[in-house]
Amino acid sequence: MANYIIGISCFYHDSAVTLINDKEIISAVQEERFTRVKHDSSFPINSMIYCLKKHNLTLNNIEAIIYYEKPFLTFERLLETYLSTAPRGIRSFISAMQVWLKKKLFIKSEIKNKLKLIQKELTPNDNKNLPKLLFSEHHLSHAASAFYPSPFENSIILCMDGVGEWATTSAWVGKENEIKPIWELNFPHSLGLLYSAFTYYTGFKVNSGEYKLMGLAPYGKPKYKDLIINTLMDLKEDGSFKLNMKFFNYATGLTMTNKKFSDLFGHPVRNPKKDLLKDFHMDIAASIQSVTEEIVIRITKNIASEYKIKNLCLAGGVALNCVANGKILRQKIFDDIWIQPAAGDAGGSLGAALAYWHHELKKPRENFQDQMKGAYLGPKLSEKNVEDQLKKLKARYTKKSSSEISSIVAKELSNGKTVGWFQGRMEFGPRALGGRSILADPRSDKMQKELNLKIKFRESFRPFAPSVLREEVSNWFELNYDSPYMLLVADVKREKQIIMSEKDKKLFGIDKLNIKRSSIPAITHVDYSARIQTVHKHTNDRYYKLLLKFEKITGCPNLINTSFNVRGEPIVCSPEDSYRCFMRTGIDVLVLNNYILYKEKQPKFKDKKIDKQILNFTLD
Repeated sequence: MANYIIGISCFYHDSAVTLINDKEIISAVQEERFTRVKHDSSFPINSMIYCLKKHNLTLNNIEAIIYYEKPFLTFERLLETYLSTAPRGIRSFISAMQVWLKKKLFIKSEIKNKLKLIQKELTPNDNKNLPKLLFSEHHLSHAASAFYPSPFENSIILCMDGVGEWATTSAWVGKENEIKPIWELNFPHSLGLLYSAFTYYTGFKVNSGEYKLMGLAPYGKPKYKDLIINTLMDLKEDGSFKLNMKFFNYATGLTMTNKKFSDLFGHPVRNPKKDLLKDFHMDIAASIQSVTEEIVIRITKNIASEYKIKNLCLAGGVALNCVANGKILRQKIFDDIWIQPAAGDAGGSLGAALAYWHHELKKPRENFQDQMKGAYLGPKLSEKNVEDQLKKLKARYTKKSSSEISSIVAKELSNGKTVGWFQGRMEFGPRALGGRSILADPRSDKMQKELNLKIKFRESFRPFAPSVLREEVSNWFELNYDSPYMLLVADVKREKQIIMSEKDKKLFGIDKLNIKRSSIPAITHVDYSARIQTVHKHTNDRYYKLLLKFEKITGCPNLINTSFNVRGEPIVCSPEDSYRCFMRTGIDVLVLNNYILYKEKQPKFKDKKIDKQILNFTLD
């Protein structure tokens, strides 16, 4: 009989559920996709019901449910931090205690109550005992999510995030089914929180705007790098550091930074509703990005030198910094790198389940290949389900064969159309990887700005990523390596670049945006880099075939691939989500499995749920 284990993450941000069958990952999904609440932190009841129903299971079939961290240790950290700084931080303390005393201290009871509701829905006449509920540790969950699905028999594992219970950065050695800790930094000294502090300072939202900060960095120069290293921290050669907490407020306050921080850099915290992005903010972004890379490089070099292990696995929110990841690879600190695609808290649900199976039960690993299945681990809809929902929406559509779809869509893309692409199982993690994507032609020098402003409703400086046939990646980029999860950055091949004129070189900041930099300008960032997804036939055959068709028409094996959503909204989950996004944005064509829809053929669309972020969006 199969052993089914569930891992869950929730109550902080990015709630998720992972279901494993012995050692195999069979489903993983984030709650936000069902509730349509970005970064939903609530108990993932919809996700769990989906996972169980998908595989015709009830809670009676589940051996154990593993929560991804230990709440009492987190509570201990909060108490110790506040007591050590009292009476400073009293407002923050009162606010935090209200949440903890009402809810978070009783997570075990809260989870059990939710499980009873699920049990009642799935098996209303069954009152059997619930599965045993166990608790992992936050960084152990990250480490397990990085190592156990990786193709490596042995590896260094590096986990970097804001904070778990106490740990903010941890290093581990993974060998077969064992994970052993070797090195750790603890709160409040955190690379993730340092980066988030600058995210806050530049006017972006913490825990979601870090991508924006990374995307903004190439527009500036790292003028403040030395100031950050010399004043805000004590950085050692091995990459360990201590932050000067005189400049930060996140440990006991209600903000990330304080007045001393603002005074140090000579500018107040940017108000995103009033203040435009200036050259200063771009230089700040470039500076903290450079500091982050410096720390990551020092840590990885030190560990590689000490332990002589050739492989590296990465997880934790900082592992989503694909620029830093690319530099680790290019410096050849390790022979091979594998990065967990759901590197943040959502992936903690996966790690919790795998840690229980391999680390606690000592079950062997048998297959040393990438176990994430391309990250396609979420819902998949049948043709009938899609058609039923389209009929309900009164949409006008045509059904085609799979091969026809590829040919038609490739032609539309080559003619400058933007396509909403809904195929197969939904991606697990923050990146759309050809399952729930918006696609466009990367050869257009206008497409980046159009996609940002007319479809995504976001800042014009935000870069887009290319999907490229794995066999062709080295012909177009300075990379000959698998990057299936869009977590590595590399430069566009020099022969594909367009060298800037002396006049263009003098431009600064956003003025750089309109300069054509390569033969694929829509995915070439201002520093000639690109965040690359390599597409593999064995994980996404339909998307692979679309790229082949597009290459046959255009000679270009690349497509713009961005997540199928608009600013402030999770990636689409259902045909209804997709149709709504299609109709209220500038997307030209919608493809749902084998059904194709054209904007001009649709009835007039009346959406009562008008998004505030669209109404309030200001072009920068």
